[in-house]
Amino acid sequence: MAQTPITELVDPEALGRYLDAQLGGKGDLQLEAHVAGFSNVTCFVTRNGVEYVLRRPPAGPLLPTAHDVAREHRFLAALADTAARVPRPTLLCEDDSVIGAPFYLMERKHGHVIRHDMPTVLDNPADRRRIGFEMIDALAEIHAVDWQAAGLTSRRATEYLDRQLARWNTQAGLTVGKVRELPELVAVGEWLAQEKPQSGAPTVVHGDFKLDNVMFAPESPTRLIGVFDWEMATIGDPLADLGWLMHTWGRPEHVPDDAVLPLTAQAGFASRDELAARYAEKTGRQMARFDWYHVLALWKLAIILEGLYVHYRTGTASNPGAAAFEIQVPALIRRAQALIDAV
Repeated sequence: MAQTPITELVDPEALGRYLDAQLGGKGDLQLEAHVAGFSNVTCFVTRNGVEYVLRRPPAGPLLPTAHDVAREHRFLAALADTAARVPRPTLLCEDDSVIGAPFYLMERKHGHVIRHDMPTVLDNPADRRRIGFEMIDALAEIHAVDWQAAGLTSRRATEYLDRQLARWNTQAGLTVGKVRELPELVAVGEWLAQEKPQSGAPTVVHGDFKLDNVMFAPESPTRLIGVFDWEMATIGDPLADLGWLMHTWGRPEHVPDDAVLPLTAQAGFASRDELAARYAEKTGRQMARFDWYHVLALWKLAIILEGLYVHYRTGTASNPGAAAFEIQVPALIRRAQALIDAV
């Protein structure tokens, strides 16, 4: 599918006038498209030599709660002066008339976002191992933030798991049976409801914490320097973040699918058990029921991918890669069932 030109999504002249008014002076503006990612549009903005990142929703009709850049900005602003490793936001514009959609600006960081290949400078045993532990340490720092003191609020923080189950059961109901029956997926959802643990104290929850949503310093020994993509952030159960990370983290005996980064299945990366132990050490949280959160993540991903597969099979979307979900969704369900059977 062709990319929408960045100048159709961000009018340089309109943005320049707005930034001149907000930041002062007359700015020399350059835009550069950022092609990675599948949600909010990201582009690099340079104004008088100062580098920023601009985030705005994609073009076209959007779901009411999707692509919420104001939410992203709110969490970044709240976390900016804490130990959380986040880029510092510069401004938020909720006036659609400026560039056609709300947007925010944040500082631009430079480093490595690791997706499919290790950067050569970090491709050594020490940095491979360090990457996983840096992710856990950064996640623990996020979960340690006093979110109320940081200015964040939530009326339903203690109901997070109930809301997750309700939301994804609803989504499953809209998906399962459209092109095939998946009784095992339904059974996993029933198990999750029956075995739901009691959450501990609520924390900031990133909502999509994984390897390609963080950045590492450019030189070895590396350090995680930025956590990005906060559009799903909320206040809730912190172990949901750890469960989501684990479902994306490969291991030697696991044959990864498209939703799992095969890179972390290679030799040298810390194992899932090592990461869980590190998190328990850093946070003091009990991990006895952690498999429930891992199952939750696998179940959610299976529902997401089945939805994409339904669109592909019914002709409402043209992503040929979705054909692979015919096999991958049942594989995710089998992984969830294996965890359940081992409990």
